Amino acid sequence: MRRLPQVKTLVIKIGSNILTNNSTIIDNNYINNLAKVIGELKSQIENILIVSSGAVAAGIQVLGLQEKPKEISKRQACAAVGQPKLIQIYENAFEHCGLKVAQILITKDDFSNRRRYLNAKYTIRELFSNNVIPIVNENDTVVVEELKFVDSFGDNDNLSALMAGLIGAELLLILSDVDGFFTADPSKDKSATLISEIKYFDSKLLGMAGDSITSVGTGGMKSKILAAKKALNAGCYVGIINGKDPENIKRFLNGDEIGTYFSHLEDPLKKRKLWIAYAAIPKGEIVVDEGAKKAIVNDKKSLLPSGIVNVNGRFNVGDVVRIVDQKGKELGRGKVRYSNIEIEKIMGKKTAEIINILGYKFSDEVVHRDDFVLSDFLEG
Repeated sequence: MRRLPQVKTLVIKIGSNILTNNSTIIDNNYINNLAKVIGELKSQIENILIVSSGAVAAGIQVLGLQEKPKEISKRQACAAVGQPKLIQIYENAFEHCGLKVAQILITKDDFSNRRRYLNAKYTIRELFSNNVIPIVNENDTVVVEELKFVDSFGDNDNLSALMAGLIGAELLLILSDVDGFFTADPSKDKSATLISEIKYFDSKLLGMAGDSITSVGTGGMKSKILAAKKALNAGCYVGIINGKDPENIKRFLNGDEIGTYFSHLEDPLKKRKLWIAYAAIPKGEIVVDEGAKKAIVNDKKSLLPSGIVNVNGRFNVGDVVRIVDQKGKELGRGKVRYSNIEIEKIMGKKTAEIINILGYKFSDEVVHRDDFVLSDFLEG
């Protein structure tokens, strides 16, 4: 039996391939069974949030299409038609279990904007206090990137990790169409074996995980591994299980050794740094000299104006920017305490000169160490 942490807040991620049984038709019976399981879990887990794909698949069904459209505009139309249909199916299923659901559609811009990020957090907190289960999906009707299989959130695996960090979940449970994480693709390699527990990330893990795109979904095992890494960095344990049978959710939470459990949290990022590292879109970049590079990377120091040699892009106080060396290599990302116009005036100068140059001083640091994340956390 596994020893899981006490779970007060749980995030469950469900992909289109699970909701449709790898077809283009939403499986209503599956959602009914899922609602029943979650209804039973509510007696022991206070807060449950679902990150659900399926809007495009539901739209395909509503519009009577035979396959997933290739054109982005048609996929967006499917999402627009399918999202209300999908939430209606969820609503009906959970109503039979005496539970209410809420629809939350979100884009990466909502995470990039600190105010909207916090508003989303407070909204979900209020929903939890009213015993409501939030159903979260990326807003495919206005977001092009996921529909092109390019990084917006990338896919709902990544979104689920960000949501877990946003709400401070203890466990993220990713429902897959396979039994967990294997040493190789089990559909191609009969010698592949299931890895029951993962304690440390290394380069071999990504090598074992392959990309896959189904007729209705966008994610593969690699996206799940990257999502697991992000969730762990937010202080959230992760499980990847076969979600075709919703009862597996209860089995995993009861400690049965099914699926793959990411069991070790080492130096998790602070919640504010999670936002900087994974959610915020950089507005520009600051180029630093070798002395500043050593100070922020090796000596764990803040970035001062004296070490800055150039500024690219336009940004304001509080925006996130890339910090790069003079060869263009990204060292990390940080939240700036001065705008690009102000930095252009004070770069290369000592901190004592800031007030004389600008007529005011917000801070000695352009990027404080507490608002900086090294590129190690940004790489897959």
